[in-house]
Amino acid sequence: MASLSEWIEGARPRTLPNAVAPVVAGVGAAIALDAFSWWRSVLALLVSLSLIVGVNYANDYSDGIRGTDENRVGPLRLVGSGVAAPKAVLTAALIALGLAGVLGLLLVVLSGHWWLLAMGALCILGAWFYTGGKKPYGYYGFGEIAVFVFFGLAGVLGTVYVQAGRVSWAALACAVAVGSFSTAVLTANNLRDIPTDIESGKRTLATRLGDQGTRRLYLTLVAVPFVLALVMGFATHSLAALPLISVSLLFHSVSAIRHDAVGRDLIPALRDTGLAMLAWAVLAAVGLNI
Repeated sequence: MASLSEWIEGARPRTLPNAVAPVVAGVGAAIALDAFSWWRSVLALLVSLSLIVGVNYANDYSDGIRGTDENRVGPLRLVGSGVAAPKAVLTAALIALGLAGVLGLLLVVLSGHWWLLAMGALCILGAWFYTGGKKPYGYYGFGEIAVFVFFGLAGVLGTVYVQAGRVSWAALACAVAVGSFSTAVLTANNLRDIPTDIESGKRTLATRLGDQGTRRLYLTLVAVPFVLALVMGFATHSLAALPLISVSLLFHSVSAIRHDAVGRDLIPALRDTGLAMLAWAVLAAVGLNI
């Protein structure tokens, strides 16, 4: 039986910035449109957090029963390490995804934007079939696209839309920036796992691009948000470029990627990229409104 601390570690708390950052950026864009609603923002945050915890447990379950986590480097895998029964982890995943569905439905009902039900359903299905099902798309190199769409475009623009009923160019820039950061986190993760993924037959985008190609992809992805910050600064006002400050959080990550760090030496890159994403989102929210 897994302990409480093991369940918490299995939920992968270091990935939580991927859920928080899109909502923070979306709230900032909504405030700039004079459409802030605190309760809709809170509901959006709870949906996003439930979704990422659900996808983490679902990945743990699906990868664990396939045996792809047996030699994985990184945070504890509940099923792969044998500390929790697969059925228990599956139940945790379904509870979290179910909670995301219920909270998302409540947000749709209260906001009146019924078409968002389709987007919510796609998010939940995307969370499950990332590594679940007979042909999980994460095993075929499409995980990065899904992360960009769900934790970038959908997360930011959905947060804005349920409050303002529309989106803005600034909101779109924030969505692309957060999506790029979130994809960079996954890219660093998959770069670390290239050897074990090849051994287990998991064909991620990283295994297809190879070590050096994946490193170049990561560096490109983390550059995109800062280019967009400059664009926002020129297009609106200089303070919209405030997110540029967060580049300092990436110095160690970029150095590790550029100097061919491997295995456990890449774990800090995941953490720092997530923190840089969260800092970028907070600074963007502030910069758009002062």
